[in-house]
Amino acid sequence: MPLKTKPLSKAELAAYEETRDLAAELLQSVREMQAGKVHVVTSPVIEARKKTGLSQSQFAALLGVSVRTLQGWEQGRKQPSGAARTLLAIASTNPKAVLAVASK
Repeated sequence: MPLKTKPLSKAELAAYEETRDLAAELLQSVREMQAGKVHVVTSPVIEARKKTGLSQSQFAALLGVSVRTLQGWEQGRKQPSGAARTLLAIASTNPKAVLAVASK
């Protein structure tokens, strides 16, 4: 079960922000990227869409879902249903087939 926290109040957020050194945080992030400690996470949904060469809006229309739903899948916040999973698998393994159907 994910840890649930309540949102910070405006005063708590302001106090937290006052203690931050954004320049130091940014520099640390750059150092981590240069050292290879940061990895870009991708999803099978993003890979399938990229193989078709379509934008998010085009791919969402092709699948018959909203762009917001597609973004949820790509970000791992939501999981596609059975039929959508099948279409995504086809798009990943044979993007030309999906594009051929879309052009009709």
